[in-house]
Amino acid sequence: MTVDIDKTPADTPPAGPEAIKAIPVRHYGRYVSAVVAIALLVGVVYAFSQGKINWDAIPDYFFDDRILDGVGKTLLLTVLSMAIGIIGGVLLAVMRLSKNPVTSSIAWFYIWFFRGTPVLVQLIVWFNLGLVFEYINLGPFYKDEWSDFMTPFLTALLGLGLNEAAYMAEICRAGLLSVDEGQTEASHALGMSHAKTLRRIVIPQAMRVIVPPTGNEVINMLKTTSLVSVVQYPELLRAAQDIGQTSGAPAEMLFLAAAWYLLLTSVFSVGQYYLERYYARGSSRSLPATPFQKIRANVLSLSSRSKPTGGKA
Repeated sequence: MTVDIDKTPADTPPAGPEAIKAIPVRHYGRYVSAVVAIALLVGVVYAFSQGKINWDAIPDYFFDDRILDGVGKTLLLTVLSMAIGIIGGVLLAVMRLSKNPVTSSIAWFYIWFFRGTPVLVQLIVWFNLGLVFEYINLGPFYKDEWSDFMTPFLTALLGLGLNEAAYMAEICRAGLLSVDEGQTEASHALGMSHAKTLRRIVIPQAMRVIVPPTGNEVINMLKTTSLVSVVQYPELLRAAQDIGQTSGAPAEMLFLAAAWYLLLTSVFSVGQYYLERYYARGSSRSLPATPFQKIRANVLSLSSRSKPTGGKA
């Protein structure tokens, strides 16, 4: 009897399946939408290039003393209004979370009122309170006519700051509620008071939740300061409008003001990014690379590729 012997080597691997040749799906809709978007952008740029706009007036007045003074007053008003808003927001958030029904109700009413009325209306009301009160009388401390007391700067500061406190109260309340109640119970078990627990345990952990929306509020406040031009405060927009009336280029000065707002918000956005990155250390194992670190890594990788590599013949 003849036996067939397989002469195939035992260590020869079996033939595997053929490699799959993947063909990417073509998304024609993306190409169409990109073409449409580019066409619209070109159309807008062309329309403005053909308009009766004196573009040379913008660089001529960009660093004008009146514009720079308006920029400084805008930044000052932004910082002070946000300071009032943050301090008031923290106090209102603590009052809202209090077990005392009186303080909790007062905080709720404050937030309801200032969030429910437009900030422009609040500014106009503050500006026209002289029609209601002839004098301001604080007893032995201060007494004066209301028109002399309520200056445009004070009107803008109160209108923006008190309104911002209502929004910051909800942001701070969300941050405080994000901290686990076990943290508070453990601190109380160690003998820490309620105020000390808030200051050392709860608020530092809540900052990770509070900081991102607060950064957005700062940028929003910077833009909202443009509303105080209605109460005669000479901030950036008011200065640009005054120059536009005297120079005969009102539209160009509005574009100039928009350019300054874009510049300032860009700087604030960079600061917000690094502040968020700082407070994210407690929740992220590894922090994302900063834009400068990404640029440096790309430059180093390109330089290492460009260097010739030696080898043995």
